Amino acid sequence: MTRRGLVLGIAATAALSICFATIAIGQNQKNQAPDEKDRKVKRENNRVFRDWPKSDVRLIITPEEEDAYNKLKTNQERENFIHEFWNRRDPSPDTEENEYKDEYYERIAYANEHFSSGKAGWLTDRGRIYVRWGKPSDIESHPAGGSYQGNSFNSTTTYPFEKWFYRYLPGVGSGIEIEFVDPTGSGEYRMARNPFEKEAGPYSNNREGVNGLGDPNYRREQDSPFYVSNLLKDLDTAPAVAARSSRSGLTNSPVEDDNVLSFELKAHSFFQTDGNSIAAFTVQTDNRELAFQNSGGLQTANLNVFGRIWTVTDRRVGAFQDVVSTTATVEELADAKERQSVYGKAVILAPGKYRLDVLVRDINSGAQGFRQLAFTVPKREDAKLQISSIVLATKIESLKDQVGGNQFTIGRNKVVPNISAVFHRGAPVGVYMQVYNAGIDQTTLRPSVDVDYALMKDGKELRRQVEDWVGMSEAGARLTLARLFDTSDLTPGQYEIQIRIRDHVTGQTMSPSTQFTVIK
Repeated sequence: MTRRGLVLGIAATAALSICFATIAIGQNQKNQAPDEKDRKVKRENNRVFRDWPKSDVRLIITPEEEDAYNKLKTNQERENFIHEFWNRRDPSPDTEENEYKDEYYERIAYANEHFSSGKAGWLTDRGRIYVRWGKPSDIESHPAGGSYQGNSFNSTTTYPFEKWFYRYLPGVGSGIEIEFVDPTGSGEYRMARNPFEKEAGPYSNNREGVNGLGDPNYRREQDSPFYVSNLLKDLDTAPAVAARSSRSGLTNSPVEDDNVLSFELKAHSFFQTDGNSIAAFTVQTDNRELAFQNSGGLQTANLNVFGRIWTVTDRRVGAFQDVVSTTATVEELADAKERQSVYGKAVILAPGKYRLDVLVRDINSGAQGFRQLAFTVPKREDAKLQISSIVLATKIESLKDQVGGNQFTIGRNKVVPNISAVFHRGAPVGVYMQVYNAGIDQTTLRPSVDVDYALMKDGKELRRQVEDWVGMSEAGARLTLARLFDTSDLTPGQYEIQIRIRDHVTGQTMSPSTQFTVIK
């Protein structure tokens, strides 16, 4: 046989073998049950579907969702997953609109418009926080840097920076403060890892905290290296998918926690000789709302108080944060819960109108409350008889020659306010105020001022007390009125104290008053 004939013979044999194999396979498949046949899967390579978790939703998809999506085989399965992804987040699935989805893309558009800097705005540090967590409750912006007064009220020079404040972020916490710094002046703001990154010029390594995080000598909990580390991790985590409710699942300002802590807030002002004033803020809450836990054998409740002071033009002029602790033995706990916890903070401010934002959080239970207070610091006028705020107090003690430093120190007195103005029968009612610009009697070289305190109920005067000025060591510029009133003979109800002031030198008079309530 020729070589050509041999090749043709082999080819014919191979073809015949393939034919018989095909017939055999076809016969076998014909005899197979439908559920035993191999599933026909069409290979699809649609890049839009494949890259979806890493593109549009990269900031909000959870690791579990991304893992499940990557195991899908067909575009139809991926399309169904995407539909369910948005549906799980839709606060009102019975309507055609998906408010969550619409607002999410609106946030991306806003971030691209306002935060772009060499890359898409929604991928910058500010953009990622904005898209993931929404609009902050407050933004403090310093686009030119320069002189800045921090929480300690010390001035420093800074790069351009912004501070974003969130009252509450689900899964992250309350009172969240985030700094973004632009050290190059290029518009690229990066999230700060410690409070010194905004300072222009070098700062020593021993201020960088642990691995460059936080402040090793921190006074505020939020400057702790460990707090900052956990915060950065939580902020970079996709928000949890919340259970549906009647309110929107995604809002411009994240929803407040339902675990609300009630408290009262008040501001008092007292003139200083330099034209400024001391603004004294008081935060007061009922102990029965607090969570007490055993700590070293004592029942202890801890409150974190965070405050920010703003001008009417939204320029921040001060901030403070402190932890207030209330303790009691097991035997004292029932009585302690019937009392109140009080926190005081004094800040020097120039005359003007301000706003105070205060966030109070129960550290043990996580309950928190937020309040805003508009207040005015008055201007001192020469030669005009003026008074400070009137403070109703649970305690007034003379500090004499002691150096002031207590949070309730006013002048030479310790004054613990009761801003609810509710007193139990038998508990003393303290009244504290200051009088300014009294005339000087040229014979005695001292003020000549009469002060009467009239206790009133239903328009009738019950009793009167006269200020005797015993121990009064201040002259002219400031007179201090401090008086405790006995309530043991008062029946429950509302009362008024009228303070009648007459300056015999200038002839000026004033009659301020304040009200309080007596309960059993």
